[in-house]
Amino acid sequence: MSLDKILAISGKPGLYELKTQTRSGFLAESLIDGKRLSVSIRHNVSILSEIAIYTFAEEVPLREIFQKIYDKEEGGQAINHKESKNKLESYFSEILPDYDEDRVYASDMKKVIQWYNILQSKGMTDFSEPETDKALQEEE
Repeated sequence: MSLDKILAISGKPGLYELKTQTRSGFLAESLIDGKRLSVSIRHNVSILSEIAIYTFAEEVPLREIFQKIYDKEEGGQAINHKESKNKLESYFSEILPDYDEDRVYASDMKKVIQWYNILQSKGMTDFSEPETDKALQEEE
């Protein structure tokens, strides 16, 4: 499953899978407990495929960061997202050495690591670039 269907909903823990669209928003299912949730268009929702992390040179898509964690951990779980700020920063420096310390906060690192661990526990570890994106880039 691609990150295009995985959502982070502000004020709600964990990640959600987009199930279907409704008249007033959409229906999502929690990846943690499987509960379904009706989300209105007024909620602040982020699609994981649209999120990127700042580096000094560019913004790196979350998909690439998840792939780096996956490679580092050889497909296993990352560190616990509740580790100390220093441990999180050290771990993140190994994954993305040139991340912008002024614009990437410990709370961002916690989310990225927590999200990776949720996806990994559900076996959603195909972080490769979607085929449509590859085709569009080749045309440019």
